[in-house]
Parts: sequence; structure tokens; C-alpha cells
Amino acid sequence: MKNLMIAFASLFFMNCGNHNAQEKKNQELSNATPVEVKATTQGYEKAYFASGCFWCVEAIYESVNGVQESISGYAGGHTENPTYEASNTGKTGHAEAVEIIYDPKVVSFKTLVDVYFGSQNVTQKNGQGPDIGSQYRSIIFYQNKEQKEIIEAKVKDLQQNYNKPIAAEIMPFQKFWEAEAYHQDYKKHHPNNSYIRNVSNPRFQKFKAKFPELLK
Repeated sequence: MKNLMIAFASLFFMNCGNHNAQEKKNQELSNATPVEVKATTQGYEKAYFASGCFWCVEAIYESVNGVQESISGYAGGHTENPTYEASNTGKTGHAEAVEIIYDPKVVSFKTLVDVYFGSQNVTQKNGQGPDIGSQYRSIIFYQNKEQKEIIEAKVKDLQQNYNKPIAAEIMPFQKFWEAEAYHQDYKKHHPNNSYIRNVSNPRFQKFKAKFPELLK
């Protein structure tokens, strides 16, 4: 019995140590200086969002007028070269995210933020819908002071309508890792996939009904 108690105690302290280490890494990332991504040679800018499965989020943003492309990937973590399998363990700190390449003359960052909050359950922590875990948590990334102010103003305004806190983390952008090729345009290439039919499509239809004026 004594040995069993020691084993349980060791496991408890090990888990606490891992949790504290993760919290420390998250705090370091939150305090980091944001990295501002340069515009493309065509004048397109880039923005980064995480709100659940990137198959869903990618399709939503690609339907928005002014968005040239939406790329699935990983962001917000502390490891190099994350993979789908590694990020799904929750140990890399990364969340499934999208890189949005957009024309600022057609759609503003503020509108992209409206799309972000308007296409998810804003109070669901560590997940969206049936997708649960830190890899599915909502994170909105800023690259400069102006973007941070836009995000914070939106959150403050939204919070007035909810009793629960807005779940999205607001983080300084550091780096985006592009996901494996088979994840790109997944909804388009696999329309009959059960997840696409039962989760992605209903979420997409709700977004379309809410923002018809933004659609291509």
C-alpha cells in the first residue's frame, strides 16, 4: 500500500510539474513581441486565426470576398515543425489555425475579426463543437498594436452579450506552420466525408446565413 501511495504521489507531482511548465510556456508566448508579416508583392496581407478544426475555418474564410486564400496549419505553440499527430496530443501547445491571405482594399482586418467571432461558439473553451482539446482552442493573433486594439474592442463589445467569458485567447503572432498537404482544401476535396457533412457544413451554413453581404 505504501509503495502504491508513493506511486500515486509521484504521478500527481509529475502531472502538476508538466501543467506548471505548460503554463509558464504559455505565459512566455503571451508576453512575446508580435512578429509582423510583410505584405506580398501583390499587396495582399496575412492574418492568423484558430477556432476549432481548421477544415471548418479554412472553408469559412475562403468564402469571404477579398480573401485570396486560406491555408490550414498550426500556431500558438512552443515546438518546432509540429505535425498533425503531435499537435493532437496537446503537448506541443499548438492549435489548429489558418493563415488568411487577403486584399486589404476589399476586406479589412476588422471585418476578418468579425468573421472570426461570428463563425464560432465564442464561450466554448478548449474546443469548438465536438472537437475538444487545447489543439482546438480559439486563439486570435495580432501582429501590431492596431490589430490588438481592434481585437480587444471587439471582445469588450461582445462580452456585454454573454454571461460567460469570451474564450478566445489573444496572442502576439510568432510563427505559422503550414499543415500537411492532405489537410489543404479538405472540405472541397472530401465533400462526402462524414465530419464534413455533419460538422463543417452546418457550421458553414450558419456563417453564410449570418454574413450574406460578405460572401464572394
